[in-house]
This record gives sequence, C-alpha cells and structure tokens, in this order.
Amino acid sequence: MSLEDMYDRVLSRHDELGALLAVSNLTADELARMSKEYSDLTPVTDAIKALYKTQKEYKDAQELTKDPAFKEEAQKESDYLRALIPSLEKQVQRLLIPKDFTDERNAILEVRAGTGGDEAALFAALLFDMYRKYAALHGWRFEVMSLSESDLGGLKEGTALITGRGVFARLKFESGVHRVQRVPQTESSGRVHTSAATVAVLPEMEDVDVTIEEKDLRIDTYRASGAGGQHVNKTDSAVRMTHIPTGIVVAMQEERSQIKNRAKAMTILRARLYEKQRAERDSAYAASRKEQVGSGDRSERIRTYNFPQGRVSDHRIDLTLYKLDDVINANALDEIIEPLIQHEEAEKLAALTAI
Repeated sequence: MSLEDMYDRVLSRHDELGALLAVSNLTADELARMSKEYSDLTPVTDAIKALYKTQKEYKDAQELTKDPAFKEEAQKESDYLRALIPSLEKQVQRLLIPKDFTDERNAILEVRAGTGGDEAALFAALLFDMYRKYAALHGWRFEVMSLSESDLGGLKEGTALITGRGVFARLKFESGVHRVQRVPQTESSGRVHTSAATVAVLPEMEDVDVTIEEKDLRIDTYRASGAGGQHVNKTDSAVRMTHIPTGIVVAMQEERSQIKNRAKAMTILRARLYEKQRAERDSAYAASRKEQVGSGDRSERIRTYNFPQGRVSDHRIDLTLYKLDDVINANALDEIIEPLIQHEEAEKLAALTAI
C-alpha cells in the first residue's frame, strides 16, 4: 500500500466515524469506542488535509509560473511551498505511527557490571552517572532506588527511578549490553581491555497495568547491611520480595522504613513483570528482534565506547561519533538517541505500508 492510499483510508474512516456518531441509536460502548477512534484520527486527518492543500497550492503556483505576468511572484510561492511539503509529510507520517502507551511513562533504570571484574564495575558507575547527567539536562528527576558499590568505587548494580515527561520514549533505546574498550586504572602495562555493563530500562507501571495477587508474593524482612549508621544493626527494614509464579526477586534496603522499601520493591517488581509479559507476547517475533531498535533485549550488544580512539559506536544503526567525552557527559547522548528514534519510526512506517 502506498502512503497516499493510507492517507485516503484514514480520511475515509474519519468521515465514516463522523457519520456513525451522528446516529442516535448507538450503545454506550459503541459511542465511547467510536468517539475515541474519531478523536485519535482527527489530528491525523487535519495534517493530511493540510498536506493535500499545500500540494494543490504548489501545483497551482507552478502553473502560474507559465504566465509571464505572474511568473516572478508565482515562482517565489512555488519555491516556498515546495520547501514546506517535506515537513508536512513527515508530520503526517509521525502521526500515523501507532503510539506505545508506555512511551509517556517514567522509567526504571537498572545498570549492572558485566564481564570484566573491577573495570566492568567502574564502567557501570560511569554509565549510571551518564544517565544521571542526562536526566538533569532534560529536567527529569533521578531518584536512586538501590546501589551496590564495588571496593574500588565502581558499581556492581544500581537502580534509579527517572520521572518526567516522555522519559521511557527516549531511554528505552539504552537497554542492552554496553561495551567499553580502554586501559584500566589497575593496568600497569597500558594494554587496552574490553569489559561490559548491562543496562535495562523498564517503564514504570501502575496497579491497573499489572495485577499482582497478594497470595503470589513472599515477603521476607531482614536487617540492612552496609553503610547507614546504627539502624542497620537494629531494624529489620530491608525487604526481599519474591513473586512466586515467576521467581522474580526484588531486594530493597535503601530506606530506613520497611514500608518505603516495600513500596519501592513493588514498583520494580511491577516493571519487571510487565517486561516479562511483553517479552512473552513478542516471542513470536524473536527471529527478527535483532533488526529491531529498542527491543529491550539485554543480551544484545548495542554500543561500544572506545576510549583510545575517542569514539562511540551504536551497532544497531551503524552510527559512530568521535565525541566520547561529550557522550559520557550526556551532552551528546541525544545525537545517538535521536537517530534511534527516527530509525524506529521508519521501521514502524514501513510495517504499516506493507499491510
């Protein structure tokens, strides 16, 4: 199906819904369903009509250039309209792409040290700090939920809740294996080592999104360990929450209050359960997942940070930037994320036109 055929189908469906909504014998369910579809299609139809209007005006202006009396003014108008059409086409196509309801959600970020020992933990800490800086640049709130540090100041595992507008839509592309190539601080011979960290970005889910039965939970409390003062030895504030049907375990001890630790653990558990359910629903597409951007597959190596050459390479879209410091400081991270968003949109649009 061509894009023009799709545009015409949308316009036709919008007109059809308008006529149906004018009928008074609709049931309450029918009225609600059709009203929502009509409302969702209205911005798309408005954009399509604006595109068609501009395309017609462009053709008319081109015709007028053939008349010597109007040639100069018509040429100016024609040039202006020709430059306007691509942006209108892009707007229509973006509106046509199906929206994922999770895109507007807050995100739970999980960073873990992978292969590479102490160097992997140091790299994980660097990534965690990169996302903290990125959140600050976008005016998002970055709340550390749990943190397990290594002896050398690295990060074994860190979890944060990032809240703000459209957080998950931008950060979902960060899920996967991040690889680093550099000379470790502990390396005396100057040899470049390769290590890795895994990043998982999950949408924050509400109670209505993921149902968790109380009978399916086992909750253990224990005394927190590590830094924190005397309370770690006196208070059973730490919580280990196990979802029995899936075996998913979440442990939380950052807060002094057991109630707060339970609430945080439940937030992470809901997100992990949703991710598990989503992965199971998408299992039929596993064969093509390697070609999909933002699949969230943690086993997929998505990016390499090469310090000796000062470059960052995203392997999903064959993008290389020689701006490693700017990426690590979060100032140039959008130069990777924006192309990933555009690639995903192009893939979704191609899927639509193939129907």
